[in-house]
Amino acid sequence: MDHGLSGKRVLVTGGTRGIGRATVLAFARCGARVAVASRGGEQEQALGRELKELGAWHLLVRADVTRAEEVADVAERVRESLGGLDVLVNNVGVDGHTAFGELTPDEWHRVVDHNVTSTYLVTGAVLDLLGEGASVVNVGASVALRGRPGGAHYAASKAALIGLGRSLAKELGPRGVRVNTVAPGVMGGEPGAGPPPAVAARIAASTALGRLGRPAEVAGAILFLAGAAASYVTGQVLDVDGGI
Repeated sequence: MDHGLSGKRVLVTGGTRGIGRATVLAFARCGARVAVASRGGEQEQALGRELKELGAWHLLVRADVTRAEEVADVAERVRESLGGLDVLVNNVGVDGHTAFGELTPDEWHRVVDHNVTSTYLVTGAVLDLLGEGASVVNVGASVALRGRPGGAHYAASKAALIGLGRSLAKELGPRGVRVNTVAPGVMGGEPGAGPPPAVAARIAASTALGRLGRPAEVAGAILFLAGAAASYVTGQVLDVDGGI
């Protein structure tokens, strides 16, 4: 199923691993033209090779999307290469595990800058590239509405994405632009990724499905929200957490 995404112009931030990588490849398989903003490195090179093997049009832009000047460069590269955007996926994010009493300003800003400020910067920079019918999908986390010990800054940053997304949905709706948030649970299924085995088992046992999620399953939800089947869906949060 291509979700009506063939030929669509897509920008994904943080698209070289995990959910971002699965999302980029899923869009490419649907025939979309995908631009990827990342910090580069071996993972970017590997993704480029996979996209080339798929015969997919793609643009890889090296950038730190927490920095306004580098985001401006991403927007200009996308403008020059694609002329506009049909889909923006704000996927860049980092985790954080620090007891609140030990939480430093630097750690607070590291997490908030990656998880919220990057979305503000990227969305603002490409705003004039988003035309009628465009879709913005922000990648949050289901823990945003539950909280967790040792992760106040992480949960706060992901909760902020919900408010940002719902407000933008109302503000951009008159332009025909939809804005939604996908809220994944804990992911597994990749070597070296996810929590330690004992923690993973405990989390899996707390889900209705009895297992951790896979990045491709979150990518499927993103494609739904980006595609034609969700043309009347905006301002929503779609939990993809196995029923925690």
